[in-house]
Amino acid sequence: MIDRLAFQALPPARRAALIYGEAQAEMSQRLWRAALGPAGRSDQEDGGRLPSFDSDTRRANLDSLLALIGEGPQSPTTPAAPATPAASAAPPTTQSIEVEGLGPNQVYAPALRTAAARTGIPATALAAIVDAEAGKDSSGRWQTLSRNPRSSAAGLGQFLSRTWEGMAETPGTWLNALAGANGWLGERGQVLAGARAQVLALRYDPTAAINGIADYARRNLDGLQRAGVSIERAESGTARLAYLAHHLGLGDAIRFLRHGGLDEHRARTLLHAQVGSGDSGRRIAQAGTAAAAHRNWLLGYVDHHIDAGRFARTL
Repeated sequence: MIDRLAFQALPPARRAALIYGEAQAEMSQRLWRAALGPAGRSDQEDGGRLPSFDSDTRRANLDSLLALIGEGPQSPTTPAAPATPAASAAPPTTQSIEVEGLGPNQVYAPALRTAAARTGIPATALAAIVDAEAGKDSSGRWQTLSRNPRSSAAGLGQFLSRTWEGMAETPGTWLNALAGANGWLGERGQVLAGARAQVLALRYDPTAAINGIADYARRNLDGLQRAGVSIERAESGTARLAYLAHHLGLGDAIRFLRHGGLDEHRARTLLHAQVGSGDSGRRIAQAGTAAAAHRNWLLGYVDHHIDAGRFARTL
């Protein structure tokens, strides 16, 4: 786990770089969102609702790192172990698979298997999502302290701040059980303002991040199925569909799969956010429309990065 002691054990230059990067991200976040406008916001929850991104949220991101070194809001010295949430009633979407081929990330195999058993999402799919989302060093080792300077995304799952808080507020999730056990939730189940830093800091904890990915994937796959998307017959498979929803959010994922892409404005905004204005302009010119350019880029990324078979051995 990436707790306060582990964070303090990092070289001073690494700790300073992480804190500086977080502070810098707060300012770049403002500039980035101002450039993209309201439609460019990617903090999506439940069908595309775009929650506000206020100064408290930006401050909480920085506090989440400061909390690890004892300079920010204090967290419990020993977080209570969460009660094991009930597994989804939905059966696993693929046959039983053992995760392997993790290389330098083998240390995460137990967490992947446990999260898979609890949610019914194959461990190989979870590994593929982490491998596509997390930063990696030259050896391919996943970087638990990964940060995206252009958004609030952090950790192995690159969860946005509001999405992560939403998972903490969703009954039945691993994170909700932990938050409840530590007294971080209010009477109505919302994350307390004074606990936001502690909750957001858990994105840097690999066990919490992997369980968050599993719960988010379960919710998204169930949502896609309710929307009429056939999980079993889908060409991209469970891992690819789970990643698509993880990347786009459930609302945009449903629209993408129903219509073969997003509308022009939304597609242009997301493509610009992913590859930058220059590259997005070239891609749009080549494809003819922003919707086609974004679709080509996203499906190409999924094809290249989401390979659950790389981590699998069928039992």
